[in-house]
Amino acid sequence: MRTDPLPTHDPPPAGAPLPERDLIALLGPLLAAEAAAETTGGGTEAGDLEQAVWLRLLERLRRDGPPADPPLWLRRAVRAEARRFRRTVRRETALTCEPADAGRHDPERLALAAAHRRALRDAVRRLPGRCPGLLAALLSPRDPTYREIAGELGISQGSLGPERSRCLGCLRRLLAAEVATG
Repeated sequence: MRTDPLPTHDPPPAGAPLPERDLIALLGPLLAAEAAAETTGGGTEAGDLEQAVWLRLLERLRRDGPPADPPLWLRRAVRAEARRFRRTVRRETALTCEPADAGRHDPERLALAAAHRRALRDAVRRLPGRCPGLLAALLSPRDPTYREIAGELGISQGSLGPERSRCLGCLRRLLAAEVATG
């Protein structure tokens, strides 16, 4: 059993910069509190903000060394990163529909969307066996149930899933071959 005392770290002299390990330990709780305060109701996660500020601190340490007043630097960095996050959130727009359907309905976008739908319908018609009927039923705008599709096609409801998978595989191969040659 060791009887040596555990090594201790002497505090740095007054005015001397803290070692990185001590700086991180000192700033951790303050950063968590500041990030939580800045992100309340802002649509940003506190953890994301903390991570961005830690990264900024590490870049600062490598480039310029530790800040003269670490808590003040941290508060300013948190606010700057929070502002950047808010600007980013304001500029980003969630895509809730197909790009051809988003925003303006200009003639080019409408023509491209119609061409894609025609190409898909043509490819479905060229599939073998029951696949054209099955996929047409699945793509129907009236959205029939599996029971209704099985009744229309005269097959068991339990075989629709495997049949659909086989047909989609055929369609995938057909479209891949067309893209490769086109």
